[in-house]
Amino acid sequence: MLFYGRKIMRKVSQSTSSLVDTTISSASRPRMKKKLKMLNIAKKFLRIQKELPTLQLKEPPPSVLEADLTEFDVANSHLPSEVLYMLKNVRVLGHFEKPLFLELCKHMVFQQCQQGDYVFRPGQPDTSIYVLQDGKLELFLTEPDGKETVMKEVFPGDSVHSLLSILDVITGHQRPYRTVCARAAVDSTVLRLPVEAFSAVFEKYPESLVRVVQIIMVRLQRVTFLALHNYLGLTNELFSHDMQPLRLFPQPGHAARTSPVRHGKRGLSSADDGREPGKSREGGPGTQPPTHPHAATMGGLSCWCSEWSHPAADPLKAGGLETAVPPPPPLSRCISMPVDISGIQKGPRSDFDMAYERGRISVSLQEDSTGALAAFSRSVSHEPKERKSVTVEEQPSGVYHYNYCEDDTAPGDCPFGPYQGRQTSAIFEAAKRELVKLMKVEDPSLLNNRVLLHHAKAGTVIARQGDQDVSLHFVLWGCLHVYQRMIDKAEDVCLFLTQPGEMVGQLAVLTGEPLIFTIKANRDCTFLKISKSDFYEIMREQPSVVLSVAHTVAARMSPFVRQMDFAIDWMAVEAGRALYRQGDKSDCTYIALNGRLRSVIQKGSGKKELIGEYGRGDLIGVVEALTRQPRATTVHAVRDTELAKLPEGTLNNIKRRYPQVVTRLIHLLSQKILGNLQQLRGPFASSGLGMASSSEPTNPTSNLSTVAVLPVCDDVPTAAFTLELKHALNAIGPTLLLTSDIIRARLGSSALDSIQEYRLSGWLAQQEDIHRIVLYQTDCTLTPWTVRCIRQADCILIVGLGDQEPVLGELEQMLENTAVRALKQLVLLHREDGPSPSRTVEWLNMRSWCSGHLHIKCPRRVFSRRSPTKLREMYEKVFEKSADRHSDFSRLARVLTGNTIALVLGGGGARGCSHIGVIKAMEESGIPIDMVGGTSIGAFIGALYAEERSAVRTKQRAREWAKCMNSVFETVLDLTYPITSMFSGSAFNASINKVFQDKQIEDLWLPYFNVTTDITASAMRVHTDGSLWRYVRASMTLSGYLPPLCDPKDGNLLMDGGYINNLPADIARNLGAKTVIAIDVGSQDETDLCNYGDSLSGWWLLWKRLNPWAEKVKVPDMAEIQSRLAYVSCVRQLEVVKSSSYCEYIRPPIDRFKTMDFGKFDEIYDVGYQHGKVVFDGWSRGDIIEKMVKDRRSADFYESKRMDPSSGSSTLPCPLSPPSPLCPSSPPGAACPPGVLLSLTGIFLSLPALLHPPWSSS
Repeated sequence: MLFYGRKIMRKVSQSTSSLVDTTISSASRPRMKKKLKMLNIAKKFLRIQKELPTLQLKEPPPSVLEADLTEFDVANSHLPSEVLYMLKNVRVLGHFEKPLFLELCKHMVFQQCQQGDYVFRPGQPDTSIYVLQDGKLELFLTEPDGKETVMKEVFPGDSVHSLLSILDVITGHQRPYRTVCARAAVDSTVLRLPVEAFSAVFEKYPESLVRVVQIIMVRLQRVTFLALHNYLGLTNELFSHDMQPLRLFPQPGHAARTSPVRHGKRGLSSADDGREPGKSREGGPGTQPPTHPHAATMGGLSCWCSEWSHPAADPLKAGGLETAVPPPPPLSRCISMPVDISGIQKGPRSDFDMAYERGRISVSLQEDSTGALAAFSRSVSHEPKERKSVTVEEQPSGVYHYNYCEDDTAPGDCPFGPYQGRQTSAIFEAAKRELVKLMKVEDPSLLNNRVLLHHAKAGTVIARQGDQDVSLHFVLWGCLHVYQRMIDKAEDVCLFLTQPGEMVGQLAVLTGEPLIFTIKANRDCTFLKISKSDFYEIMREQPSVVLSVAHTVAARMSPFVRQMDFAIDWMAVEAGRALYRQGDKSDCTYIALNGRLRSVIQKGSGKKELIGEYGRGDLIGVVEALTRQPRATTVHAVRDTELAKLPEGTLNNIKRRYPQVVTRLIHLLSQKILGNLQQLRGPFASSGLGMASSSEPTNPTSNLSTVAVLPVCDDVPTAAFTLELKHALNAIGPTLLLTSDIIRARLGSSALDSIQEYRLSGWLAQQEDIHRIVLYQTDCTLTPWTVRCIRQADCILIVGLGDQEPVLGELEQMLENTAVRALKQLVLLHREDGPSPSRTVEWLNMRSWCSGHLHIKCPRRVFSRRSPTKLREMYEKVFEKSADRHSDFSRLARVLTGNTIALVLGGGGARGCSHIGVIKAMEESGIPIDMVGGTSIGAFIGALYAEERSAVRTKQRAREWAKCMNSVFETVLDLTYPITSMFSGSAFNASINKVFQDKQIEDLWLPYFNVTTDITASAMRVHTDGSLWRYVRASMTLSGYLPPLCDPKDGNLLMDGGYINNLPADIARNLGAKTVIAIDVGSQDETDLCNYGDSLSGWWLLWKRLNPWAEKVKVPDMAEIQSRLAYVSCVRQLEVVKSSSYCEYIRPPIDRFKTMDFGKFDEIYDVGYQHGKVVFDGWSRGDIIEKMVKDRRSADFYESKRMDPSSGSSTLPCPLSPPSPLCPSSPPGAACPPGVLLSLTGIFLSLPALLHPPWSSS
């Protein structure tokens, strides 16, 4: 009756409150008074105290689950339809400014094709971009035997072009079509844009040249090359091996053993054959390492890569000229931090400046290297404030600055004497002529102070896969081997050799992406090196240099890559548009390059359900494409998204050409299927932060790229909050903070105007590419920047003050009227010395659907009122220190990046007191805890820790409760007639209620859940909201001892969760945890039972037990049989958890303690503490703890040296074991480095083709 009375009262309360909130007419007042009287009578009759509010379950709004029904509106646009088609479907054009783009469109022509007509065929010049406006085209590949196979079908809106071909025309190396042709399947209308139009545009706008070539290079690396390499495992098939080496200088007779250029006190000499590679002649500890920044980037090579430069190149050297040109500043690694805080920037950015930043080079710091901003950046990035010279008596190999130096250099100007000065000058002059010729440099003086001459000994690693600080290397003597790691194997495969006269490293320099291979000198080698920053300065003076360097990249690509460049599409989907709909034909697979998509399924009843989300690097539609089934879900864009599209015909062609690809496909397909089988979606994930990326199949936040921060009111310290969050995120990966002031400072005051739409979108997408996560700080009002932040966000953090009255902000109210597709999280800020969280339910109930909430305890500096200048100065000092991994901001950072660490505590009665000892050991070992969950006694201990966040306070409160449990008097008084249970439960309820009072689960500091068994619905229940003491009590309800608890929400009967899931690590995983630390304290059943045959006599058992001389037999009694039956599913679940890769399983030695041994609290606690110390000390000596807190995506992107301008730190590489000097063929399954920017894991193949590959019939 009590339950139903509450239910009636709740309904009356809701109806009366709704009447009070509205304008009350005179006619409705008597009705309202009657209902209020009825409510008062019910309260007095039932003697019910004021009830705490409960969380109202809300369904996601239609904007979250439904795609827009309207398609691309051509009619209402201001541009002609053909111009829109070209802009929408040729992605490289979207990076042009509007005047440039319209200038290009003047050259467009229409081409009418009848059915069967060729749009182009082999032999014709490959000089145009085609976009189909009406009809249908088929793209064919001509095999060596003359047979034509369909690569892809082209439908209206699709384009046919190769960016490599565009690059060839721009660089003046036009090629004809060789194996690719396009034919009209039906009467069609085609738009054709001649590539020659680009040349005319670049003459008018020369700065755009570098930007466009850079975009083409990015597309080559991120779309064409990496799709083939990461998915299909192709390696040296992608590179051309028939390049002719250029002999620049006479080679020494024994290049493998002799160094061509050596210098010492007595002049040039040969190498010491007996000396170990990498050691100097002296080899003593007194030899000083080089300090030149370029030499330092060689990492482990510093012992051989000492510095020497001409005096004119380095005024710090003895004998240098005072008027000498200073050396170029070192490459900054702090592009985002200083600008984020100050917003200082000189004027709007040009196309070249955007290309400069895409290459991850800081423009602002070089323009203002003497200001406070640059000083701050140096302090953050740990750069030396001044360059010190070093004198080395004998140098086994040389690094030289190039400066214009004639053969008649004065002896006093060169420390090696006249002979050495003439020799080095001759070397530089000869190398300079070849480099000028290759790069087509018009003014040779552009190379002054920008070129270093290196000599590498055999076995030296020049650059490592994943490096950010990449340079151009121009080989003079010897050769450089280029290796790439294979996926899932600790093996390197040789891609190609860089011979004299060739360059290597230029693709990474142009794109700003990490290096995708390792460069190594297997023999002695001499080469010129131009750093990335110096190369961009050369391009700033002469933009056409980029054409020559880009052509060397295109020339290295194999004909196969050129064919695939035609077939793989680079496409865009606007926010809200459907990529495909449920029931559509599956003829291709997509890779998300940037943006976000959401997958929704519509069930037979018409109800739509969110299945998951896809972020950067994820595969979309792979399962349907593999099985050739219709699309199972509808996928639409949460925000503007770029994708790579791989047609089915293209993949079939690759399988015929390279049969070893099928092995890779089967491997990836099995990974995908296993990931889907293991993905048990919990209640949070079904409404939460989306689907896991392919690398983390069950982690809902592992692929967030952008986060918007939206304040509830003006009192929220938004600037300090975002800076604190950025500080915590920087410890995980490169993070960029953007505000409206920063955008205007970086891109100009008109950056947010509608005319700059394409430029701003392109720049923001570029920032996503080069940062792990981008923070968007909105304005306090609904400005164009706020709208842009909401539009760009994968997740919106609604930030409020927890100590204020729950309120719905004006900005939120405005957003309620718009179709916001991003998922929302409520973040409540609390002061360090403030009260515990309360009234969280009211905050949540007054908002529309939110995916979750978090409580953040902030340092005092967050709430201190400071001017922007003082705030910047304070956080400059904060950023000099590393973030505390135990702070709430670090916890929020781990949640946003999918690196949550969950603690799951199992049930086991008094043995659960050892949980607290293990938690204490975890705190001492520095392991952060971001989420807590448990069952039975684990639910109790977990709730205490989630409320206190201190093992000491948790121990104190748990010990007091254990004393109550050990009271015989109170236990006897609670006995009742045993129909349902032996005890009434009132004493137990009082003990739990005394511990937690009226605390709600939503008001705990840490996210918390517990598990109960619903015997009404015969199901497992996971509780993440509601009355804390009631659900803890329900989770501890042991059958026979306590009666089931009636759920206050629906009246269902709840029992101990241990019957169904005693160690719910899988629940924590589904709630978003990357790592789960699971502590098991359950009793272990005896498995060595007696085989007594087909029948059993109870008298015989009784005799065995009573007779002291009889052999004891192990046969379970009725109570034990019932207990084992109850725990059958729990035992099976436990075995799954123990064998899972995400779970760290711990079991303290507590088997000697019984379930009700609460009187031995301290002894059980000590057992858990000592066991935890042993376990976590072992973790500390290994790398388990570091792996827990390390972001996998950031580790993959920046595995070697982290020289990213925004990362603020660098890690020098360790020596690499030398591979074979020979260049082996690529074995099947060779695949992608972890150092690439996109972590793509999946592939596209029909299942019948897997079982019956195309070559099986031949």
